Amino acid sequence: MGIAAGVVVLFGIREVASIAGPVVLALVLVIAVSPVRGRLHDWRAPIWLQVAVPFLIVLLVLLGMVAILTISVTQLALLLPTYTAQFEQLLTDAQHWATTHGLSNEVLNKGLEAFDPGRVLGLAQSLLGSLIGVLSALFLVVVLLLAMSLDAPRTAKILTSGEGGRPQLVTALATFGYKTRRYLIVSTVFGLINAILDVIALELLDVPLPLLWGVLALIANYIPNIGFVISLLPPAMLALLDGGVQTMLLVIAAYIVINVVTQSFILPKFLGDAVGLSTTMTFISLIVWTFVLGPLGAILAIPLSLLTRALLIDSDPSAKWVQALVSGRLPDR
Repeated sequence: MGIAAGVVVLFGIREVASIAGPVVLALVLVIAVSPVRGRLHDWRAPIWLQVAVPFLIVLLVLLGMVAILTISVTQLALLLPTYTAQFEQLLTDAQHWATTHGLSNEVLNKGLEAFDPGRVLGLAQSLLGSLIGVLSALFLVVVLLLAMSLDAPRTAKILTSGEGGRPQLVTALATFGYKTRRYLIVSTVFGLINAILDVIALELLDVPLPLLWGVLALIANYIPNIGFVISLLPPAMLALLDGGVQTMLLVIAAYIVINVVTQSFILPKFLGDAVGLSTTMTFISLIVWTFVLGPLGAILAIPLSLLTRALLIDSDPSAKWVQALVSGRLPDR
């Protein structure tokens, strides 16, 4: 019955994903800047300052990122149709190579249908349409941010007052906030490092729109397991069109080196077991929350899973074995 109830809840959230997604995003952003509010509270700053400063920090970051994406995506929409001739030449070269190696015409025709140059303009138009959707959702996120920022000082007091009645739940929610902040801070720092290194590499290789691909690398860094692939594919394909196979291979090599060094060797030492989710649970979280909330669910998969764990597992003293199951660590004896 618990599984059935969970399925019903997930499908219910999916039906209101356009509202639930911005709500969760606003909640995560408010949690991310809560230490700023806490520091202002310790300094005995006025309530309005405790609300305004964290809100303005998040607002400026969001507006800056949206401005960069707006300019870059507009440039991409204008740039893509100019590569129609390169598309056709690549397909011709691929057809010649395949014929030389004995592939049938049926296989070639399917490949030609998949890489129809006429779809380039449609891709550009869909990107612009998605951008308009993001801008419309941004207004809701900003309103929710303001409302949650206004309630944050009072909410913190209410949660603290609940320690006597439901101490396990209060501790679980506090742990959720701490783990979410640590995950966001570490992921943001290493995402910025990745993005800067990627932009430098793309600039050196003369790949168009390096700033756009840097922002994409930063955003994709929050997507577990497959974020690297998502950030790599668009600049690699554009490098193929603009500079040929050699440039594409150099882009792939640069991304792999940067990702392996930062994500495989350095990041685990800083993040450690802060997330508290096993590799399998992380991947399942990505699949489930992407299905429920769409692309935004992929970005928020880890915080959403941490919140679910806090409410359903960490708040239950008898669920130690479930904690071990989702974290991949043996329970403390």
